[in-house]
Amino acid sequence: MHYSSHVPSVPDIVFCWEPSHSRSQLGSTNQLFKEMASKQQMGYKCRIAGVLLLLLASIAALVTVAVIQDTWTSKEYSLEYGIVIDSGSSRSNVHLYKWPGEKRNETGEVTEIMNCKVAGNGISEMKVDPEKDAKSWKGFKECMDNITKAIPAKKHKTTPLFLGATAGMRLLHEKDEQRSNEILASLTEYLRSLPFNFQNASIITGQEEGLYGWVTVNYLMGNFLEKNLWNTYVRPEGKNTVGSMDLGGASTQIAFAVQVDLSGPDYLHVKLYGYPYNVYAHSFLCYGKNEADKRVLDKVVQESSDPTYIINPCYPEGFNTTFKASYIYDTECTKKPDGYNPDQELFLVGTADPDKCGSIVKSIFDFKTCNSSQCSFNGVEQPPVTGDFMAYAGFFFTSRALGMNGTSDLDQFNASITKFCNTNWTELRAEKTWINERYLKTYCFAAHYVFTLLVDGYKFDKETWKNIDFQREVKSTTIGWSLGYMLSLSNMIPSEVKYNPPMTDPVFAGLVFLFSALTIVTVVFVFIILIRTCY
Repeated sequence: MHYSSHVPSVPDIVFCWEPSHSRSQLGSTNQLFKEMASKQQMGYKCRIAGVLLLLLASIAALVTVAVIQDTWTSKEYSLEYGIVIDSGSSRSNVHLYKWPGEKRNETGEVTEIMNCKVAGNGISEMKVDPEKDAKSWKGFKECMDNITKAIPAKKHKTTPLFLGATAGMRLLHEKDEQRSNEILASLTEYLRSLPFNFQNASIITGQEEGLYGWVTVNYLMGNFLEKNLWNTYVRPEGKNTVGSMDLGGASTQIAFAVQVDLSGPDYLHVKLYGYPYNVYAHSFLCYGKNEADKRVLDKVVQESSDPTYIINPCYPEGFNTTFKASYIYDTECTKKPDGYNPDQELFLVGTADPDKCGSIVKSIFDFKTCNSSQCSFNGVEQPPVTGDFMAYAGFFFTSRALGMNGTSDLDQFNASITKFCNTNWTELRAEKTWINERYLKTYCFAAHYVFTLLVDGYKFDKETWKNIDFQREVKSTTIGWSLGYMLSLSNMIPSEVKYNPPMTDPVFAGLVFLFSALTIVTVVFVFIILIRTCY
């Protein structure tokens, strides 16, 4: 077999090497490796950053939980109660107050929740007529039963009970100290028998009555404290206090804040809610509405020569009445005439003479005697009235009878007096059906008295009169000295605080454990990543 030695030709394979092109490919490869390395480092950095962020978030969450548990803890203060019996010259009122055990800048928040009027006469009438005494004691027991039911039984023993007697008892104490002491002793014995923490039964001074009335007015009007954005109580910025004027049965009081540098027996430096005030406060005994009425009646009787027919210009036309001389003179405020007979009957007839009535009313004041730069009356020094005033109690009832309660104009108020006094008895009874006839007959005198006291006495003029607001209540709470008294005394009552955290203990502990574990795991994870990065 013959094999040919010829091998078919195969095309030559030529490898072409172009230096510039080869360098470009090599650069791309290096760049690729660099980018991969950079991305790998970036990945590590992102993971580290993420883990660090998680670590910080865990720590922040842990701190937040702890802070919330501490600072958001609400404080539930047990309610405290206090009872103040205001024993005035004509009647007694039992006031029930409540407040949280918490303190607000040194004074508790106090609100009135009950005001019970005791049936019968004022306590200064006790120990004279057994039948009247029985009615008064029944009235006391009925009110105290209602008060007892309104206070939780568990709070009875810690509820303080005070009785404060005012001008009626101040007068009785001057006239008959023994009977005054016996009345207070009987009331003390009864009040001690109640299931409360009885403190005392005493006669408060006129100045205290005026000061506590001022405190009441300004507390109710929010002039001492207000809640700010953070729900805490602060002193209102730029807010002024309001003056207080109280007209009771046996005395009248005026009180208002003055400059710090003024001083004297009628200036009281007090501290409320952590802030100091200088308050001018004066009480005029025997110048309450009832006692002033008796003094005017004395003037009317003294001007008449016939006790069986006495003309009274302050009574409405068509009205007449008969009473014994003791009604006028059985008091320390009215001087007994020569040959006084307490059983002598006096017959008075109304003539409705506003000018004459006003003249007689002015005669019971002394506007001339004054040894100071300015006086109110009877030689009593008084700084000029400034700012707004709240006139309550007898002031309110008198202005309401005239249809002038609230704020008014001085000339308007004066005109309403003339209109009221010129209205005959029949028309008055028809128009003022809501006023008891026992009091209706006295309002012509009372209107002149209020006007004279405020204008000639306290020196209110056409401009400052507009600042007087005649009111009975503020925020559904009766204005009077008793609330101010309770506000001051609540300073001595300790707080009882119950802490209510926003989270229960198991929830709080669970969250702390969770975020603590997360923090530990995160730290370990960061450590592992760092080790891997280094090696």
